[in-house]
Amino acid sequence: AQAFLAQVILARAIWAQTTSSKPFLGNIGAYRSGSELSWSLSCSNVRLSRKVEVDGHQSAENSTDEDEEKMYPWWKAALIALPQMGVQVMWMFLGPNTTPYLKSLGATEAQATLNNSAGPIVGFFVGPLVGAWSDQSTSKWGRRRPIIVAGLVSTLVAGILYSGAEQIMGKGNGLYLAAVMQWVLDFTVNAMQTPFRALVSDLVAPKQQRPMQIFFSVVCAVGGFIAFSIMKMYAISIHHMLELMSVVLAINVVCVGAALSVATEKQYVRTGNVSKSVCGPLAGMSAGFKGMPKAFYLLLFISCLVWMGNTVWGAYGKVWFTHTVFPGNPEAAQGTLEHDVYVVGADAFSTAGQIGSIFQLPLALAFMGLSLTKIPSHLIYGPCILVGAVVCFLSAFLVGHSNVLATICFVLSNVPLTAAGSIPYAIVAVWSQAAVQAGNVGSVAMQMAILNCCITVGQQICTMTLGGLESYEQVDPALRDLFIISTAANAVAGVCAFFLACGSAGPAAAKASTDTSDESDDC
Repeated sequence: AQAFLAQVILARAIWAQTTSSKPFLGNIGAYRSGSELSWSLSCSNVRLSRKVEVDGHQSAENSTDEDEEKMYPWWKAALIALPQMGVQVMWMFLGPNTTPYLKSLGATEAQATLNNSAGPIVGFFVGPLVGAWSDQSTSKWGRRRPIIVAGLVSTLVAGILYSGAEQIMGKGNGLYLAAVMQWVLDFTVNAMQTPFRALVSDLVAPKQQRPMQIFFSVVCAVGGFIAFSIMKMYAISIHHMLELMSVVLAINVVCVGAALSVATEKQYVRTGNVSKSVCGPLAGMSAGFKGMPKAFYLLLFISCLVWMGNTVWGAYGKVWFTHTVFPGNPEAAQGTLEHDVYVVGADAFSTAGQIGSIFQLPLALAFMGLSLTKIPSHLIYGPCILVGAVVCFLSAFLVGHSNVLATICFVLSNVPLTAAGSIPYAIVAVWSQAAVQAGNVGSVAMQMAILNCCITVGQQICTMTLGGLESYEQVDPALRDLFIISTAANAVAGVCAFFLACGSAGPAAAKASTDTSDESDDC
């Protein structure tokens, strides 16, 4: 039976070559090693190989060199990345509005701030679990798409309950429903977005990895502009949360629908022994670290610090604009000075956000262009982080009540934000492929989720720090102190980034083939 199987395999190999327009220059062979039956076809212009586990289920194959170099259609890859734009609209809309929204429902300043722990805490656990589950899923619909669809449907429900809490529970009674649903919404959005980058990474060619991961910053820039534009639809957006959230949810439906209309996945066949218990994803989390270089751990530390600084702007930028730069009050009677000043401050914040998003777009394209050069990623990432340190320092000591300076600082805060949202993922995508080529099981979704965990750690540090400061001082001095702390965090992260040494893919690449290691060295 084994001899017959060998003959069939050899016949298939010969037929595949004879139907090719290229002449055959080489040899064909078959051999058995233990339970593994293998055949190979070697020639000067084609390399084919296959191995079959006769007594088991594992099989793997390498196609021609031309197939390995085949590029995935860029327009399809761009559409598949589109859901990240919808999620960015969601995050950029929720970030500045969650604290004032809960305050408008009756929460204290400290309570509203501390409830923002929902995002970091939920994201810390959901990301890795969903990433491991996605990597190991054997659904006939693919590894990524079922999770994206389930996350979208649950996000629609949670979003309506969160934004319509007062309409559902009655005026003055919506605080607790909104506070709880904020946690649920953070859970569903994190679950939905975890497979986005992994799906793109699964489909595109190795040479497309860095440009496509950085392309996510392009769609994020567009999403940010849309979010800030939505906030300008009403003078006080927190009084119209249900209407505005409905617009945000509709955008997410369109983006996910467009991506799934072109994304195709094959059913994943597990290799090796993977636990089928409910704790399987937990056991699979460790796979995200296998084969990764030591610099991966430094990158995680840097991400924690960078996102502490980024969260100041994303979550509390509107509070800073409407309380420090423009000292107003959204609950003051209409026509009063405090009310009018708040409206002006909120509008100035949205305008600064739009300008920042426009600035972020060419910035992301510049990063894409740099990713195609031989410049190591850490030499791009480090200076961008240090820009964040300078901006936080200026906001703490120089801006005061100047709208112009506040806008400039807010716009420049997009430099570390754009870099942190793209460059680390591009680095990890390259490292991950090097690890796979070295013989480790692919866990790119898990590794992306680990990076997201570091984002949540930075966000949580920022939230807890501000909540603690607000427990004994007013909002204005608390924000100033937070900017000072963020200055130090960004400075440390920026210096550490220069030690990433991304010019080397680490030990994983050393075990890989020559072609793969060449690409990995360019992270």
